Amino acid sequence: MELLDRCNDSDRAWVTDAIGRVEADANRSADTHLLPFPLPGDWGIDLYLKDESVHPTGSLKHRLARSLFLYGLCNGWIGPRTTIVEASSGSTAVSEAYFARMLGLPFIAVMPASTSPEKVTLIEFQGGKCHLVEDPASVVLEARWLAEDAGGHFMDQFTYAERATDWRGNNNIAESIYAQMSLERHPVPAWIVVGAGTGGTSATIGRYARYCRHPTKLCVVDPENSAFYPAWEAADWSHETGLGSRIEGIGRPRVEASFQPTLVDRMVRVPDAASLAAMRAASAVLGRGLGGSTGTNLWGAFGLIAGMRAAGARGSVVTLLCDGGERYTNTYYSDEWVIAQGLDLAPYLAMIDSFLATGVMPPVRPSPET
Repeated sequence: MELLDRCNDSDRAWVTDAIGRVEADANRSADTHLLPFPLPGDWGIDLYLKDESVHPTGSLKHRLARSLFLYGLCNGWIGPRTTIVEASSGSTAVSEAYFARMLGLPFIAVMPASTSPEKVTLIEFQGGKCHLVEDPASVVLEARWLAEDAGGHFMDQFTYAERATDWRGNNNIAESIYAQMSLERHPVPAWIVVGAGTGGTSATIGRYARYCRHPTKLCVVDPENSAFYPAWEAADWSHETGLGSRIEGIGRPRVEASFQPTLVDRMVRVPDAASLAAMRAASAVLGRGLGGSTGTNLWGAFGLIAGMRAAGARGSVVTLLCDGGERYTNTYYSDEWVIAQGLDLAPYLAMIDSFLATGVMPPVRPSPET
């Protein structure tokens, strides 16, 4: 009898310890807060933001990075000498660098050469290295090659995001939302609103709502240049735009494998100027900085609430506060940057002011300058 034993006891012990350390990160972190957004009580509609900016790495992507590391460890893809590689220039890379440093593993983020120095600094602060490429369209391919050359593991968030998270529960973001809503006057949300970057969060929420037999509907908001909305509109999942998104964390030039369109009840295309207007207006209301993708979420939520008001419906809407505004001082909160991008926030700010006062979203009217 011939035996072939590939088991390395020391490596298996390292993996066991690594899983424990990643799980401990979740255990010592309190659940993220569910913040009420002030709306007139007589509307009969409540709006909440799930504040994901309080994670150790400051964004919703902390959850994804934790799940991806656990998925890789439990599948035997990550060991004590594995180099971790990811295609990301944003919050996912920051969060994955955090977990790689926790486990003593090298981490490389592959990103376009145009990535801002601020983002590079955040990744390097967490112990990661940045590999810049000139062609943004080649980032994923370059990451795959780099992982192969290093004998490492390509995390591939856009493929594995929807399967790395246990969507049936285990304190995923959907289970947390429903638990925190349980004592509110409308405990089961009529709508949950999220953007799509990988598509993993929308997949988790959509599946969990169905699994628990909740009537909650899922609305996915999509920024300019992203392929998700036009692909949904045409029912053509091969659609590509070839363009990057201005709104960090959401929007993709192609429909990624983790996006599950059959779970989505409504999609909304949100102009980038509307995202930034909602971000700024909500920051003033809440007294704290918000990121651009939170503005995209809020624009979609405001539209849904206006529709509920017009129909005489009552209920609750939940969306995500994806990250804080401190990362965007020189971009989204800079008037000079906004003007350089050719964006005019004024008509959208006027719409939001009208909505918050009346519950009605009037049509966009271009400003005199346009």
